[in-house]
Amino acid sequence: MIAATIARRCLSAIPTLLISSILVFVIIQLPPGDIVTSRIQQMQEAGAQVDPQRIEALRHQFHLDDPLPIRYLRWVGGMLTGNLGSSLQHDRPVTAIIGSAILPTVAISLAAVVISLGLAIPLGVWAALRRGTIVDHALGLFAYAGLALPSFLIALVANYALFTWFGMSPGGLFSPEYREAPWSLGRVWDLLLHLLVPVLILGLAGVAGTMRVMRANLLDELRKPYVTTARAKGVHPVVLVWRYPVRIAITPIIATVGWLLPYLVSGSVIIAVVLSLPTVGPILLEALRAQDMELAGAIVMLLSVLTVVGSLVSDILLILIDPRVARGQTSAR
Repeated sequence: MIAATIARRCLSAIPTLLISSILVFVIIQLPPGDIVTSRIQQMQEAGAQVDPQRIEALRHQFHLDDPLPIRYLRWVGGMLTGNLGSSLQHDRPVTAIIGSAILPTVAISLAAVVISLGLAIPLGVWAALRRGTIVDHALGLFAYAGLALPSFLIALVANYALFTWFGMSPGGLFSPEYREAPWSLGRVWDLLLHLLVPVLILGLAGVAGTMRVMRANLLDELRKPYVTTARAKGVHPVVLVWRYPVRIAITPIIATVGWLLPYLVSGSVIIAVVLSLPTVGPILLEALRAQDMELAGAIVMLLSVLTVVGSLVSDILLILIDPRVARGQTSAR
């Protein structure tokens, strides 16, 4: 039953990805002009002469003169074979540009997700079990402050504080003396220190909302009759809370885990710009500004794939945590 449900979810992802590819292709074609017209405008503003034959050659080279259906099929075919085309803006293959940024992006995003869930779930349980106490109020104040303060502002403050008090610039992945240095323990330590700031900022930004959701879900579960019955039978409080109420209260959070990764990848653009991080977000922003649709389309499609894969992971985790999901039953008791 569980294996069949997982297989059905995986098969349902195929049409979702197909529709996503069509939407992404249409969206990247909507802005007026293209990368060639943007380049021509820059050349004209600089006072350079534009050769019409050169323009036609560029449009033919990047297949911009082909019909849209042909361009879509060629684009999807390139996606499937790993040939994402070339970026006219950078004059490099798209795979090379994204490949250089994907590792720090995934590392920062996954670490932020782990920190976010690893802190939010136990803090939410603690707040629910201490409802109405000073602990609950303090955690609630922390949650509201986390929701109110924008992440990029925290990044700016952290950048200023670290530079002023410790003489450390958290921008980039390495300090100036380690950027071109060979790998060593010092370079690894410097990398970890520079990753710590964006990971904590992104992770703590997700703690506030998730913690409040966990608290509300657990309080709702603790009011149900099966908890009262188990308490009356003398079940140990720790076993009583963690065996059923927490497992059921956590399911809505697990259902949203799949949306966290693409959100962190795309939503950390401003933080990446503030901290000068070589991640995918600033590359996407730069590609959209330059109308480099080959590069922008590949990144947006990557985010779509991350969303679909994340949703699959969430579904599988839900089935493993609560097998009744595979049988189509609710979690109500």
